[in-house]
Amino acid sequence: SVDSFDPDIVLELLLIANKFCCEEMKSACDAYLASLVCDMETAVTLIEYGLEETAYLLVAACLQIFLRELPSSMHNPNVMKFFCSSEARERLALAGHASFLLYNFLSQIAMEDDMKSNTTVMLLERLGESASQGWQKQLAFHQLGSVMLERKEYKDAQKWFEAAVEAGHIYSSVGVARTKYKRGHKYSAYKLMNSLISDYTPAGWMYQERSLYCNGKEKMMDLNTATELDPTLSYPYKYRAVSLVEENKIGAAISEINKIIGFTISPDCLELRAWFSISLEDYEEALRDVRALLTLDPNYMMFHGKLHGDHLVELLCHHVQQWSQADCWMQLYDRWSSVDDIGSLAVVHHMLANDPGKSLLRFRQSLLLLRLNCQKAAMRSLRIARNHSTSEHERLVYEGWILYDTGHREEALAKAEESISIQRSFEAFFLKAYALADSNLDPEASLYVIELLEEALRCPSDGLRKGQALSNLGSVYVDCDKLDLAADCYMNALNIKHTRAHQGLARVYHLKNQRKAAYDEMTKLIEKARSNASAYEKRSEYCDRDMAKSDLSMATQLDPLRTYPYRYRAAVLMDDHMEAEAIAELTKAIAFKPDLQLLHLRAAFHESMGDYISTLRDCEAALCLDPNHTDTLELFNKARERENEPPPK
Repeated sequence: SVDSFDPDIVLELLLIANKFCCEEMKSACDAYLASLVCDMETAVTLIEYGLEETAYLLVAACLQIFLRELPSSMHNPNVMKFFCSSEARERLALAGHASFLLYNFLSQIAMEDDMKSNTTVMLLERLGESASQGWQKQLAFHQLGSVMLERKEYKDAQKWFEAAVEAGHIYSSVGVARTKYKRGHKYSAYKLMNSLISDYTPAGWMYQERSLYCNGKEKMMDLNTATELDPTLSYPYKYRAVSLVEENKIGAAISEINKIIGFTISPDCLELRAWFSISLEDYEEALRDVRALLTLDPNYMMFHGKLHGDHLVELLCHHVQQWSQADCWMQLYDRWSSVDDIGSLAVVHHMLANDPGKSLLRFRQSLLLLRLNCQKAAMRSLRIARNHSTSEHERLVYEGWILYDTGHREEALAKAEESISIQRSFEAFFLKAYALADSNLDPEASLYVIELLEEALRCPSDGLRKGQALSNLGSVYVDCDKLDLAADCYMNALNIKHTRAHQGLARVYHLKNQRKAAYDEMTKLIEKARSNASAYEKRSEYCDRDMAKSDLSMATQLDPLRTYPYRYRAAVLMDDHMEAEAIAELTKAIAFKPDLQLLHLRAAFHESMGDYISTLRDCEAALCLDPNHTDTLELFNKARERENEPPPK
């Protein structure tokens, strides 16, 4: 064993073992040295030896340290020199560690950190060198083109986009068109997009791109078509909104931008709405949007990068009524109750300005961000909450949520239990109950979750959280078929203005065969909630077909990303033997949201029509999203068998 030797001696032994091809000694030295790598300084020192002597484990241990320290290690030249040059990539390859996946990961981090940096360019170049398969080349070349475009190096950008197109990446044609436009060849860009639209199945992004190269009515027609084909593209909404402002129709402009903010929140759209509100001298609304966008991106620069958001907040504060912390809690309660998530975010941002170290507020902020599907910002808030925790039991709860949100359920449960062992608290019991409930509960487990939620409700907390706990408790009671107890929970939640409890109560009424009461309950939620697409969708389950179609149409209008309405409409069309229309309905949504359920349903429709090639294609796409989806696997195998059957004689 080499464990008893000084590390310097082991390094010498590694060199000798490598030189004289003594694999057993080399492996022992490699493993021992790898075990010594515990910090950045050691990793930077030892990786040089590992690369020189092609010591697989030692290099792996050093790489682990570098990767754990991302993105900060991205700014350390002593680290980046082991990745950025062609020679560095070759040395990593000799040690068995240069892979497309490694460079893809590093380049993604680099692009998020600073898209224009030389480090980003070099890592993407190494990514291209690591690419062997067609799709890998397409990805690497397209990303290089995008970075060069961002750096305003248009000639190089065009070269990389053209390389991506040549490798088979049709979407990179947009990059070619954009770089041509930037280089002054507007008509050439327009012609390229024209040919793309005529040669391929039209998509929203094609029309959006072509709109950049034309004017007037033609431009507006392209943007409207883009929205029709892909309602998730934000540029058409922004352009139409600005056009309305130019016509002095500011109210209509706000309505237009509200359409996209209603289902996907982004700093640029919030900024635009804030400027519209300022032009109407509605400073409270403007301040709300600026605070919300700063929650999403604390470093956001407004007014074409010339004004920091915090400075605009400061200016707007002079024009609105000032709130005390008590006022803020009242405002938060009202906005939370009316399901006004953006308004709630703004209030929390205001409260944090007065008390930046308040971990409880950071935690609330993370909950709101998760509700708005802003996972990255939510995780940032949750980590800040953990870092600002004033007690061990509180820190453990936030660590538990971090673990749960990153897929580590068992570890999250352990954190909750450890927190409870230190101090019984609402959040610790709630976390434990929530994590346990996230599985198929047997009756015994359900009773335990009920017990945990009841314990949580006995602990001090505010109405906002207790309302959520009551609602969750009601849901477990429903699953246990204890409908009266569930109804009591939902009623109690509503008594403390937990508005979402209307949905749970509607479910109870529905299970009691009181369909009209269920419908009415959902109507109350629709009337109270600022964000109510899901309520329309849910209400559709409690009415006849025509009313359901109307509700689902409204749900799609408010939030086109919700997939259930498309599936429902497609199923109705299929029942009416309108197969082509049913598939078209699903295709419409799949074009901008390739969802597992949508793909599976379309595959099933194709299979029922005997189109096994299309069935297999959709099954393969669905299995890319979830390789273990049982129903899709069964359908895939069935279609493959049918396709291979000899034709009937």
